[in-house]
Amino acid sequence: MMRVWVLAMALGLCACATDAPAPTAANPPPAKAVAEATPPAAPPKPLPPGLDPTLDRDPFPSTYTALPSHPVAIVGATVLTATGQQIENGVVVMADGKIASVGPAGAVVPAGAEVIDGKGRWVTPGVIDGHSHLGVYPSPAVPALSDGNEAVEPNTAYVWAEHSVWPSDPGFDRARAGGVTTLQILPGSANLFGGRSVILKNVPAITAQGMKFPGAPYGLKMACGENPKRVYGSRGRGPATEMGNVAGYRRAWIDAADYTRRWDDYHAKIAKGEKADPPKRDLMLDTLMGVLKGDIRIQNHCYRAYEMAQMIDISHEFGFHIAAFHHTSEGYKIAPLLAKENICMLTWADWAGFKMESIDGIEANAAIAHRAGACVIIHSDDPIITQHLNQEAGIAMMAGNRIGLNITPAEAIAWITLNPAKAAGVDKQTGSLEPGKMADVVIWSANPFSIYAKADKVFIDGGLAYDRKDPRFQPKSDFELGQPGEGAFQ
Repeated sequence: MMRVWVLAMALGLCACATDAPAPTAANPPPAKAVAEATPPAAPPKPLPPGLDPTLDRDPFPSTYTALPSHPVAIVGATVLTATGQQIENGVVVMADGKIASVGPAGAVVPAGAEVIDGKGRWVTPGVIDGHSHLGVYPSPAVPALSDGNEAVEPNTAYVWAEHSVWPSDPGFDRARAGGVTTLQILPGSANLFGGRSVILKNVPAITAQGMKFPGAPYGLKMACGENPKRVYGSRGRGPATEMGNVAGYRRAWIDAADYTRRWDDYHAKIAKGEKADPPKRDLMLDTLMGVLKGDIRIQNHCYRAYEMAQMIDISHEFGFHIAAFHHTSEGYKIAPLLAKENICMLTWADWAGFKMESIDGIEANAAIAHRAGACVIIHSDDPIITQHLNQEAGIAMMAGNRIGLNITPAEAIAWITLNPAKAAGVDKQTGSLEPGKMADVVIWSANPFSIYAKADKVFIDGGLAYDRKDPRFQPKSDFELGQPGEGAFQ
């Protein structure tokens, strides 16, 4: 009898154990039950259009359309690939707007391709002008079209060069006749922060968007030295000195770092479903935040070695990278530092002494820096030099060779093709004759570094954009139509 009573008690205890105790403060309900009882919080409302700078990073998208093209094979020319090769009697094949193949004599030519006899001529990638003001300081140079400098305050990072580009600038046609297929258009250098640059394909178009290089990153123009302190010091405001310049950069980057932090915090809270107040959008700080995020590339006007070293220190302080120094008259003095920092230098062949900060410029600047391992670029900053960048590079090459540096054409061609593509961030798409890249190609009448060389044919994305002997392929600006000398190229 006792066994039956014990078994019954055990079964009763087991049954009681399955009943949940009533919730109390000391014994709260399970979290799952609370979650099921509490309605989910409403998701945060999206901001109205235009208030979140991270949602649309390209509000002025490219509408570029490549020129019509068909398969073309250039046979028998001397080919400079810009990757260090010089191929005698070479074969370059273009198809579907891309470089299909590059090889020696006897390389396969696709059936049905147009064959161009390149005997006695030279073939290179399209020339890239890494520092141009075409379209923002166009010809004619009248006040109504002078739109390159928003010289109203030291920091105008909120302006974008593409909004000043006048596509009818005849300078684009002159540059194309000189072999230029891509340009970086920059604001001027009046300000510490001048605004965003834009990369353009050099094709005739009605709008800047119609020339805009698809997918190319933006640049931010900055300026060291004489220009900002002269412009603003003469108005009785800062910066008025070199130390004022540096302080102005640092103050701006402090504001940009804080702005970036506030947007990051806001997005982190929204991602968790929490309520958060967004920062007020600031177009100037948007651009600087883009640099800190690695989306926008610094293009820094800077002549003197010590100023470039200071700018590098500032980049380390705030954690961004300088893509390129422009003008760089004293690049030869710090070439190993530029190579170590992976910073390109853009310069001329022989512009020196025209103001104090260029007083130490020398003709061999580019060649010395190249031999030290720096990424060297010959640029224009001028509507005339852009028509002759091949010859400008030839001057720089020969200046180096006179002092025994032995720069070859196979090396120097990168100064006006692959290296400016690298500085602009488009070297995966253009700048060299490699299969799969854009078919931006120039056929020259002679060695392109010769004073006598002319661009015979210019292809952009495989389409014939210029032909020296065929007026049908010599586009003219609508501004020049009907005027004496229209389309003339010297």
